[in-house]
Amino acid sequence: MAMREVPVYLFTGFLDAGKTTFIQETLEDPQFNSGEKTLLLMCEEGEEEFCPMSFASSNVRIVCVDEEEKITTEYLKKLEREMGIERVIIEYNGMWMIDSLYQKLPENWVVYQEMAFADARTFLTYNNNMRNLTVDKMKSPELIIFKNFDKSMDKMEYHKIVRVINRRCQIIYEYAKDKIEFDDIEDPLPYDIDASVIEIEDKNYAIWYTDVNEEEEKYYGKTVDVRGRSLTGGGLDDDEFVIGRHIMTCCIEDIQFGGLVAKYSKAAELEHGGWVQITADIRKEFNHMYQSEGPVLYVKEIKKIEPPEEDVATFY
Repeated sequence: MAMREVPVYLFTGFLDAGKTTFIQETLEDPQFNSGEKTLLLMCEEGEEEFCPMSFASSNVRIVCVDEEEKITTEYLKKLEREMGIERVIIEYNGMWMIDSLYQKLPENWVVYQEMAFADARTFLTYNNNMRNLTVDKMKSPELIIFKNFDKSMDKMEYHKIVRVINRRCQIIYEYAKDKIEFDDIEDPLPYDIDASVIEIEDKNYAIWYTDVNEEEEKYYGKTVDVRGRSLTGGGLDDDEFVIGRHIMTCCIEDIQFGGLVAKYSKAAELEHGGWVQITADIRKEFNHMYQSEGPVLYVKEIKKIEPPEEDVATFY
């Protein structure tokens, strides 16, 4: 018997960024809160407090969790069983990592929407001093709201920080309760995606890799020229290798290898970990390394190259 899907609405951001106020107003709206059994999982306490008496429905159960270790898959399943909940709202602690939560959500808990909130007056300080937490909160929401924005602030400074991490989300600048502006700053890619061959310079690898994974459809049928390490073995077919580079988003601790599967008849002869430059067609197809459909590079030309001056790709 299939498990019933439980919608999850996830609100993230640092303390006193406006999450509680937004959730309170949302639950006061009868169009959203029309009687569904709702679990409100509160993971931090700020200056604002919830006022259940003002909710449009009394069918909201608030559960406070003050330690990250308390959130386990079994604990969340237990809450679902005991309360018979139909949906979940999570006010997540800004000091806890998002990936940790996603790993613990029950299989039938599906995040329908993720929103991040930041106080524009303190955001730059957080970004300078706790960059890893800023990246964590900005990387996956569909919408980011900068509260307490002021005309004296430079939107481009905030825009750039977000776009390095997340190219898809909407950004809203809130000057006052009823005065907001949507971010309309264009983000041209640092390479010509309409060229006969898309040339990816070393300094742009991180941006290209992120974009080809987030908006892969626009790359299918294109030809790319890119440089990276060739990785062989590890379950790859004899005519496959992975081309990629280590990417650093914010700090040394978060460096990860980002690569794509490439098809080449002599892949088995390549040096594992060696540097190559390839020209390849990008095709959409299922690959066992992805366990789904994704971009596969069909190599047309390949040559060995010397390692670049900067081994690790960054967004800066």
